[in-house]
Amino acid sequence: MLDLQAHLHALEVALQTKEVRSSRARLLEILAPDFREFGRSGRSYGLVEILAGLTTEVTVAKTAIEDFAISLLSEEIVLATYRGIRFNDDGIELRTNRSSIWRLEKDGRWRMVFHQGTPAA
Repeated sequence: MLDLQAHLHALEVALQTKEVRSSRARLLEILAPDFREFGRSGRSYGLVEILAGLTTEVTVAKTAIEDFAISLLSEEIVLATYRGIRFNDDGIELRTNRSSIWRLEKDGRWRMVFHQGTPAA
């Protein structure tokens, strides 16, 4: 289970990098075709909106992940939870409680099917 936790943590970190966020091909390796997100803003996004938004970002904020943990919901489904931190240029840290649901696909890859961000104190 520690190997799986490390693998999913690495995928979550990768999703925060400019290299992955700017690559439609890399995003499609990580996000499932039926991907859905409830953003920190309260807006809801599907895969099409996420691909359009991420691949056209001009800058990517510095981020960190704290308290990353996973819970096996089944052999093919995992819930990941963590605290995300975005470091703004003005020195303000924006903290968000985050959760992702990962599914083991038939091709052997873990893909994110759902993500949610909720503002945290």
